[in-house]
Amino acid sequence: MMDLTVTTLEGQDAGQITLSDTIFGLEPREDILQRMVRWQLARKQQGTHKALNRSEISRTGGKMYRQKGTGRARHHSARAPQFRGGGKAHGPVVRSHAHDLPKKVRAQALRHALSAKLKSDSIIVVDQLTSTEAKTKAMKGSLNKLGIVNALIIGGHEIDQNFQRAARNIPNIDVLPVQGINVYDILRRGKLVLSKDAVAALEERFK
Repeated sequence: MMDLTVTTLEGQDAGQITLSDTIFGLEPREDILQRMVRWQLARKQQGTHKALNRSEISRTGGKMYRQKGTGRARHHSARAPQFRGGGKAHGPVVRSHAHDLPKKVRAQALRHALSAKLKSDSIIVVDQLTSTEAKTKAMKGSLNKLGIVNALIIGGHEIDQNFQRAARNIPNIDVLPVQGINVYDILRRGKLVLSKDAVAALEERFK
């Protein structure tokens, strides 16, 4: 178990919180994190790349010239890949890049990502993510006071609407509900900001 200081968005002390070693105290394994990030990015890939093969080229199918007597190589269709304007040989086709990764490995990867952030002192726990008004300038000032300039902010199951609206236009700041937490977004941002509700939800999820 590890105790962490809880702060408010205004930068005031809001007590202590105890983080579970089974979620935040693992020795991070880069191989598991790499597998998870690769799995996430492969699923996001559209796979709509496509090149025309020789059967899809709009060009006459007639023989280019007679078989014998010209002194040139034997050819049939001008759609063949070796000709300019011909089809692509073994070109990309529309497909899914997704591959399987066991559910247990995915769950393990999230714990390792959280542990890696804690090990590098990159986790900030805030009391609650609420804002009285949806003002981006005021929100940016509050986050800067806490040293948050590049961060993933995770709230409870519901994000306060004013807070979300105020934070969504700030560069390098992502806001997600706790059910949207994922390894790729954790690792691509410098800091991980968790609300007390998010910590409780994570511990409930992994207990």
